[in-house]
Amino acid sequence: MIRTNMHNPLLDKLHPYPFERLRALMKGITPNPAYRAISLGIGEPKHPAPKLIEEALMASLKGLSGYPATAGEPALREALCAWIRRRYALSLDPASQVLPVNGSREALFALAQTVIDPTRPGATVVCPNPFYQIYEGAALLAGAQTAFANSDPARNFAASWAEIDAATWARTQLLYVCSPGNPTGAVMPLDEWRMLFELSDKHGFVIASDECYSEIYFRDEAPLGGLEAAVKLGRSDFRNLIAFTSLSKRSNVPGMRSGFVAGDAAIIKKFLLYRTYHGSAMSPIVQAASIAAWNDEAHVVANREQYRAKFAQVTTILSAVLDVALPDAGFYLWAAVPGGDDIGFAQQLLAQYNVAVLPGSLLAREAHGVNPGAGRIRMALVAEVSECVEAAQRIAEFTSLFKQSL
Repeated sequence: MIRTNMHNPLLDKLHPYPFERLRALMKGITPNPAYRAISLGIGEPKHPAPKLIEEALMASLKGLSGYPATAGEPALREALCAWIRRRYALSLDPASQVLPVNGSREALFALAQTVIDPTRPGATVVCPNPFYQIYEGAALLAGAQTAFANSDPARNFAASWAEIDAATWARTQLLYVCSPGNPTGAVMPLDEWRMLFELSDKHGFVIASDECYSEIYFRDEAPLGGLEAAVKLGRSDFRNLIAFTSLSKRSNVPGMRSGFVAGDAAIIKKFLLYRTYHGSAMSPIVQAASIAAWNDEAHVVANREQYRAKFAQVTTILSAVLDVALPDAGFYLWAAVPGGDDIGFAQQLLAQYNVAVLPGSLLAREAHGVNPGAGRIRMALVAEVSECVEAAQRIAEFTSLFKQSL
């Protein structure tokens, strides 16, 4: 028999991306033309890119004439370790414990392809729920199955890891954590890290710590990082731990696709091997601009202050009508909607006030009998302050009317 449908059958297991589902749900809805369109749906930074990064890109164009090394230039790895030292007071080996990547998204996906052994029966990847959809796609395309730990609103949206039974943990090969969380903004405390490290030691799974929102925070103390937690708990070898960090949110350069991974040297050695064959070397001009970005903190502080200003205003407006509060970190508001119909709320908000938000149920899967994103919306406060405030005012007016219709 001649095979005519030539593709990897694992692709058929992938779910449509949330924004594809959102477009289908909003198809046929005509937004009110009396209002200009404002989108709080996609978490794409909108603040201007720092001049120092643009200048570094322009100054390094001669780098286009050479092939880059997958491991990155020594100067970049030194800059990454210097930032880790300033941010977390940790000393890492630039030759073996850090690796530049083309944004945290592709690295989060690629790590699963590196560490998952699909020949082991029941190979499992555990994720928080709601979650960044790359986790699930990476697991499925690595030949694993997924298990989910639902967020608990009563515990500041901490993942309910106790929902994962012992048999599932025994099959687990990779655990994704996200702190600060998307979409909840919750930061994992040290006790939670202790529990997960103990489970990792018992069952041998790798922990992938997604920390791309770590530099946008609203408390006086910066969020605890996975590597930092490991050292506090006597795990200075970072065994079975890989942390992911990105310039996209920290420095407002998502188009640069630049980040790094750090942690367990043995895993990074295998990850480098995988990436060498996968063709994942970072462009020399992006490396040069990344060095400039990681070596400067002034633009990060200014960026954080912009987020603090808009969140202070927007949260005040919305908390009067919605169940929402200032998160620990990140640039999302995670709000419960009246009546519990997140999709209907988002559809009517777009139709009547031309504001787009993301229904929370699209960011989660039904697990343990519930979809923990249902009844909530995610609002990405990525635009300038004035636009976010205008959107909040429209949402507040709409919500007041929406409550009357229930």
